[in-house]
Amino acid sequence: MHFVEAKGLLSSKNGMNIYRGCTHGCIYCDSRSLCYNMTHAFEDIEVKSNAPQLLEKALRSKRKKCMIGTGSMCDPYLPIEGELNLTRKCLELIEQYQFGAAVLTKSDLVLRDTELLASINQQAKAVVQMTMTTFDDSLCSIIEPAVCNTRRRFEVLMEMKRNNIPTVAWLTPFLPYINDTEENLRGLLGYCAEAGVKGIICFGIGLTLRDGNREYFYSALDRHFQGLSDRYRREYGLSYEIVSPNHDRLMGIFHEFCGKYGIMRNRECFEYLSELPEKYRQLTLF
Repeated sequence: MHFVEAKGLLSSKNGMNIYRGCTHGCIYCDSRSLCYNMTHAFEDIEVKSNAPQLLEKALRSKRKKCMIGTGSMCDPYLPIEGELNLTRKCLELIEQYQFGAAVLTKSDLVLRDTELLASINQQAKAVVQMTMTTFDDSLCSIIEPAVCNTRRRFEVLMEMKRNNIPTVAWLTPFLPYINDTEENLRGLLGYCAEAGVKGIICFGIGLTLRDGNREYFYSALDRHFQGLSDRYRREYGLSYEIVSPNHDRLMGIFHEFCGKYGIMRNRECFEYLSELPEKYRQLTLF
């Protein structure tokens, strides 16, 4: 890892990425794409060492309370967070200034901050989002080799449920001919139902490939799924959107499930994640 003094932290939509790069090793990761102009090795994590100071300055200057999001590009709970505690320090500031928080992760390290997230949720709003792609944990260890398995992520969701912290699941991506099966989808949806998630984000049954992440993905296919990269090249060429042949059928199952259990999906989830209850915004008037 290496440290930088960043000039800013919050995006125009109040998102923050404290780290840049990742060590989870997910074979499909879009953040490897060349279009993001990363100037260092992906596993050499860039750390915004002044992130808490930048966040405090931004929160002090805001006239209205809002949700602060993290994890859209890089996981806020990388292993180095256990040492550096920058995500935690930022959450402490969010709590102090009575803003809301929405965190997106694959890591069970988020459990360390359960009490803090519960406190934020009591006074404003906190949402924990968990990405789950692969119900079979032996397959998960190939697709996402350096982060906790899906069963453990389900346990995280259950712990959030016990602490009355709302959750949203991201079921993405589904890799054609690997985890794009009805068995896999129903297994993940079963976890969602048991954990009582408020919403599920599923962009479709497939993935996206761009220059940079495509090469890494195909190299991983060659190591673990012999001949599959050739099939991808034949069927998809250099397409950005890689759509599973099972897309329509599995998305039908997804939408039927969400309707049955009253679970928000996709655009509803994004609206929910960005919305801070009116009663908390009104506190800034007094």
